Amino acid sequence: MINFRLIFAILGIMLVVTGLAMLIPAAVDLFAGHRDWQVFLVSAAVSLFIGGGLFLTSRGGSLVLGRQQAFILTTAVWVLMPAAAAMPFTFSEMNIPYTDAYFEAMSGLTTTGSTVLTGLDNAPPGILMWRALLQWFGGIGIIVMAIAIMPLLRVGGMQLFRMEASEATSEKALPRVADIVKAIGYIYLVLSLVCTMALWMTGMSLFDAVTHAMTTISTGGFSTSDRSAGDFESPLVESIMVVFMIMGALPFLMYLHIVKGKPGSFLMDSQVRWFLSLVLVGIAAMVWWQILSENVPFWIALRHATFNVTSIITGTGYATVDYSDWGGFGTASFFFFMFIGGCAGSASCSIKVFRIQILVETVRCQLMQLLRPSAIFKPRYNGQALADETISSVASFVFLFLTIFALITIGLSLTGLDFLTAISSAATSITNVGPGLGEVVGPSGTFQSLSDTAKWLMSLAMLLGRLELFTVLVLFSRRFWQL
Repeated sequence: MINFRLIFAILGIMLVVTGLAMLIPAAVDLFAGHRDWQVFLVSAAVSLFIGGGLFLTSRGGSLVLGRQQAFILTTAVWVLMPAAAAMPFTFSEMNIPYTDAYFEAMSGLTTTGSTVLTGLDNAPPGILMWRALLQWFGGIGIIVMAIAIMPLLRVGGMQLFRMEASEATSEKALPRVADIVKAIGYIYLVLSLVCTMALWMTGMSLFDAVTHAMTTISTGGFSTSDRSAGDFESPLVESIMVVFMIMGALPFLMYLHIVKGKPGSFLMDSQVRWFLSLVLVGIAAMVWWQILSENVPFWIALRHATFNVTSIITGTGYATVDYSDWGGFGTASFFFFMFIGGCAGSASCSIKVFRIQILVETVRCQLMQLLRPSAIFKPRYNGQALADETISSVASFVFLFLTIFALITIGLSLTGLDFLTAISSAATSITNVGPGLGEVVGPSGTFQSLSDTAKWLMSLAMLLGRLELFTVLVLFSRRFWQL
């Protein structure tokens, strides 16, 4: 039998945490003299009341969380928390419809960065802080899931990163999973504080430094301005953000190796080398294209390419220029950059580099087998032979990822969107990147003009992309409920 009492108890705890988190933007608005502090206070009270009630009425059961319960709980948390987090958006001074509020909250918690809000430069400070907090919590949440939960669920090849298995990337750095999660939390907090200090020292206000640090290290991309990171017009600010976007997209387990005095572990990991190489190749291609097609000076081309390519590949979604104006090659390149993503066990998103590696290695072995039929070629990852189960899991994930992407695109097209807007909106939501392409939803646009149906479809795509597809879709299987 499924232990629903434990599921409800944990959901109650998560609602309580959401309610307590609302007290931070409430304090920000109160300090700034903005009346929306009352909205956050009432929303916090509602979340605390419902969450506390769920916990108190459901506690006392078995504490054993089986695989079925883990699937249900994972999806339920990421559906319920945006529902609660949307309340301040709806009842604040901005007074946006609940569909838009849920879209914004889901975009925040999944660290997608797509927005329906305009006039951010004059928005209440509490709302801006709440958006940043949602992405910060979402970033650490997905890291913990990728390290502690998804490998156990054997989702999309993540079993490769079981902490007691692989010598190269999943070395058991600490004796227990709980200790590892705690260490990752400390690392995430320290990186956030260092990023805040670095941005503050550039002359950025403390408020902007805090909010942008949270949305940078989480690879989220929410900003306090409609112009995104371009509002600061500072090469130094952009350089700091590039460094921390990359740090947020690297596997957080690797930071434990640095703490243990093994700084060379990063470059020994093939996933990290591939990721950094893809970023460098993307930057070089965009520099070359700007110089060739737009006659842009080299240093300006390098600055724009470095920031925006890094932002899209890591899934952060900041923008300093409208790269959709860079011509056909530039637009197509940024579209495909969305599908790369960062490393497994990071705050990043999308297909992820390790899956691309495994697919490339599998294809290489197939080609070699055709050339030498009598030989045996085994796909390898980080020097270790890959199990057939892992290869099958990765191939299934990528196939399903592209299939759902196509279905979401068709669904958005049926709402009346043109092809470029539909396909880029589907891509940016399922890859959790943020900005789309085209005049309406491009890097300098928002998704406010889309229909409610389109926004709910995109919210579903954000959820599916962030939870690695299978975690959600398995719930729709009849056999799952018969186990």
